[in-house]
Amino acid sequence: MSKIAAVKTYPIIAKLKDVQRTAQESRADVELLLVEVITDDGIKGYGQVSSTPMGEIKKWVERFGEEIMGKDALARVAIWEQLLSMTSPRPNLGGLSRAARPQIMAAIGGIDMALWDIEGKAAKLPIFRLLGAENKPVFTYATGGYYMPGGKLTSCADELAGFVKNGFKAVKLKVGGATMAEEIERVKATRAAIGPDIRLKLDLNAAYDLPACIEFAKAVESSNIFWLEEPLHWYLQPADFARLAAATPIPLAHGEREMTRFTARDFMTVGGVRYMMFDATRYAGFTESLRVSHMADQLGVMITPHHSPELHCHLVAAFPRTGYAVESHGSHDRDPIWQGMYLDRAQTKDSYVTMNEKPGWGVEFDWKFINSHLAS
Repeated sequence: MSKIAAVKTYPIIAKLKDVQRTAQESRADVELLLVEVITDDGIKGYGQVSSTPMGEIKKWVERFGEEIMGKDALARVAIWEQLLSMTSPRPNLGGLSRAARPQIMAAIGGIDMALWDIEGKAAKLPIFRLLGAENKPVFTYATGGYYMPGGKLTSCADELAGFVKNGFKAVKLKVGGATMAEEIERVKATRAAIGPDIRLKLDLNAAYDLPACIEFAKAVESSNIFWLEEPLHWYLQPADFARLAAATPIPLAHGEREMTRFTARDFMTVGGVRYMMFDATRYAGFTESLRVSHMADQLGVMITPHHSPELHCHLVAAFPRTGYAVESHGSHDRDPIWQGMYLDRAQTKDSYVTMNEKPGWGVEFDWKFINSHLAS
């Protein structure tokens, strides 16, 4: 039996070529916390956390590493439940900080992803094989249209048309950061640039309240929009999403910022969300993401995880009926860590991700790149 012998973290940071802004935030660099779990028989498993603040999450991974030391590395569900239980009060033992729950759930996710990698390597199988999936290409789309300082309003149209030229059959445009009139212009220009047959998704980054979002949806319906992603302000709940879903024929996508299957469930059953975007690298890990996906499959909701196509492709492949797509970066400048940290991974070409047969996540890291980009 493989037992957990060490838990290590590698906080990685890289500067962006240009500051990138969404309706929600702007940033000048990208961060990723790589989590390494080592067993007493030498198996190394790797998980990734794409949440922030990275320094706080790192501390929680290290704290949880002490809790799971010596435990069966293949008992990932038991470990997940043990760590989650620490977040709630128990007799004679208070729960962990309420204020730190997002960072705690991110840390649990990083450890969980590493344990999945260990399981695959111990079985000498890729994750998708553990899930009973077939090695078939997984559909992917490219995201762009970030607001760049000094850029012209409709430069997004040329950018996304470039993604299409490079083989993508679906693209996603960031919206919500300009006035509504300007956003409608951006959407129409992008549709004209990519042509009528390419799927056009819109990512609102929670920019609108309910009345404004209904107004926006009606204004862009003629541009044949595939979905509205994260359409409403962060504090609006499934009942508000249900009202939006009833007001527009454009499907709703949501879930990348949900931390558990319980809230994801409510957005699917009550909120009318038709594309579930739960992100295993942001919160809770692959174990919870798999639970969310089973629930989505039962409800007929499409599974389309947020980011990390080289990891989430394993999940989408496991659901032939409702596994829809993974998200990719349309531009090499979008995430220099993602571009530089691998020597090998699942490959993207012509709007499909092709998996390999390497065990675990099927990735090989460029440690020279990682070590040269470690945060101080």
